[in-house]
Amino acid sequence: MAIENPNPSASKRPVTAPLADVVTAIVPARNEEAVIAQCVESLAQQSEIAQILVVNDQSSDATADIVRGCMKGIPTLRLLEAGPLPDGWVGKNHALWVGVQQATSPWLLFTDADAQHARNCVVRALQIAHEQQAAMISFSPEQISRNWYEKALIPFIYLRLAKNFSYDKVNDSKSPIAAANGQFLLIRRDVYDAIGGHRGVAGEVLEDVAIALRVKQSGQRIWFGSGKGLVRTRMYTSFGAMWEGWKKNLYRLMGGTRWTVVREIESALPWIPLLLILLGLKFPFLFFLGVLFLIARQTIYGLDLARNHYPFSFIYYYVPAAFLYVGVLWASYRSHAKGRIAWKGREYSIGAPESVK
Repeated sequence: MAIENPNPSASKRPVTAPLADVVTAIVPARNEEAVIAQCVESLAQQSEIAQILVVNDQSSDATADIVRGCMKGIPTLRLLEAGPLPDGWVGKNHALWVGVQQATSPWLLFTDADAQHARNCVVRALQIAHEQQAAMISFSPEQISRNWYEKALIPFIYLRLAKNFSYDKVNDSKSPIAAANGQFLLIRRDVYDAIGGHRGVAGEVLEDVAIALRVKQSGQRIWFGSGKGLVRTRMYTSFGAMWEGWKKNLYRLMGGTRWTVVREIESALPWIPLLLILLGLKFPFLFFLGVLFLIARQTIYGLDLARNHYPFSFIYYYVPAAFLYVGVLWASYRSHAKGRIAWKGREYSIGAPESVK
């Protein structure tokens, strides 16, 4: 979730980590040949990382061969095999669990293969952990958007998420709201073990949110904030992958009930301006009024974009963004209502999401 950064300058301060802080980075990888080398190379720059464990999750491409090639120049890098997926597990959760069994460090960093880490990324997270006395630190990565549909849908979704998961509420120990981003999730090993780790959320599609909730409910502090300048990612490189990814997650992120979907659709779609424009085909004054209302909605969206560190120029994607959002949210609802979701060539049976109960 890319929400307003309460302290944008924080990531620019020179920092040092206590020598006692040692991290194992675990990367689940399923058909990630296009991005895995860049990810592990960025992790290898972090002096606080003692181990980099890439868990090959039955890839059918050259992912494993690329990691083996990287191992020649990165002595801390190991390649593990996830093996067959057990019943009741989501593939990513199982791969991460396999990696944890080989981890030897007091801190665990879970990150995705498409994440790129700045040199001071891990040390900054460790510093925040000490400053905030937090057992879990998660950054919302800076999003790389190249195609029009990425520039339209992804910022729109993150701005909607910001209404439900503000950093202040997530980081408030008195608030029940918990959130995290699995593209960068750093957690103390003892706390991870105490909450049951990924085995405790084996079937959760939103494993990052579920883990954050368990950590917070255990009485430990969590810290969630902007990763601008620290970690960046391009989540999807095709429209189909983007649609499938958000179809998998969006329903649960937005509350996980039929009524939250209805409220989201009513709130997100500029239906009043569009209705006025439609009626304006017969009554010109209503057309003019509808256009004014639509411009007002679009301007508010542009200001939200700027406040959350997105380019203001993405304002021009407002109308297609709203329709794409409504479309994928409805598709996500229908998929979950049927009890089946698809991701990376696998289908999962799903039940009631613990993370949004």
